[in-house]
Amino acid sequence: MNQPTVHSDRILLRPFALEDSATVQRLAGEYEIADTTLSIPHPYEDGMAEHWISGQGEQFQAGTNAVFAIVEKTSLQLIGAVSLTIDKDLHKAELGYWIGRPYWNKGYATEAARSIVDYGFKQLRLKRIVARHFVRNPASGKVMLKVGMVHEGTLRKDAIKWGEYEDLCLFGLLRDDWKGGSD
Repeated sequence: MNQPTVHSDRILLRPFALEDSATVQRLAGEYEIADTTLSIPHPYEDGMAEHWISGQGEQFQAGTNAVFAIVEKTSLQLIGAVSLTIDKDLHKAELGYWIGRPYWNKGYATEAARSIVDYGFKQLRLKRIVARHFVRNPASGKVMLKVGMVHEGTLRKDAIKWGEYEDLCLFGLLRDDWKGGSD
């Protein structure tokens, strides 16, 4: 099965292509992006974007990861990424996203998160979607709330970033509580 393109009002969610590598490196390579995510390194060195992109098709085919480029519809500019890391046995996934700094505070993260949550419940038939954010990054929690997720708790000292333990807020959404549909 080929990875689809998901459409919303202002953005497209499409598979990444190797041609996106330079833009990914430029956007994800900013310190502020790495600082607010668990897995993006800093510095974001040459070859990292190509390596990350090259494994996505196989992961999608295996049903373990669905990573989408977030692209503005009008300009066709790549502005970030959104993903579902899938646990097939439990029919659940973890939502993740990042938006390039020039595109912050424009509602793109919320629109992308809402679109992929809908995709996860409608197309992947998931039963639960979770997401986590650093306590020190409440803007990400606002995105999770806007897409209907519920704050389920705080995971104290659950991750390490820059050599320091970090508290994470855990959010979740059950298919039964999802406002996108009843299918």
